[in-house]
Amino acid sequence: MPQFTTLTSRAVPLRINDIDTDQIIPAQFLKITDKTGLSGALFFHWRYQDDGSPKMDFVLNRPESQGAQILLVGDNFGCGSSREHAPWALTAYGFRAVISTSFADIFRNNSLKNGLVPIVVDHSTHDMLFNLVEEAPGAELEVDLAEQRLFYGGGSVTFPIDPFNKTCLLNGVDELGYILGFEKEIAEFEARN
Repeated sequence: MPQFTTLTSRAVPLRINDIDTDQIIPAQFLKITDKTGLSGALFFHWRYQDDGSPKMDFVLNRPESQGAQILLVGDNFGCGSSREHAPWALTAYGFRAVISTSFADIFRNNSLKNGLVPIVVDHSTHDMLFNLVEEAPGAELEVDLAEQRLFYGGGSVTFPIDPFNKTCLLNGVDELGYILGFEKEIAEFEARN
């Protein structure tokens, strides 16, 4: 898993509530096991016409969205089924953080295990961020994971994250990698017992 310390990026605004995992990545792509091959499947039915051509009015297809690593979304993001492919598709596309007022629990946990930081902000900050990003598409946000702080324009706000996942992200390890970091201690314990 890639290490996450700080991130400075433009944000893509997707002001839609209750985006479920089937909208993030439709079921037809769930047989894919290569995480890097999922970028084209992200928001597939929203991004492409039936003939496969891009829908130019969809936010990810606009030139100003290219290269952005932060996705700013409506409330209750990632609801629906518990498919790990959803954060896989988001990270394959290049997103490293998603900002919302709330995330479905399973989606949030899958995101944290795959290097995608779900940032929860209050409703007034959420509205302000949408206004900022929509009025100034080139505006950059900064995520400082160690400080658990999101910087924008002239201010900042803190966001919650549990200590274990924070440690894993800061060190670029998944749960197994974290445990393997204690290999010496585990071997000593087994030798004593």
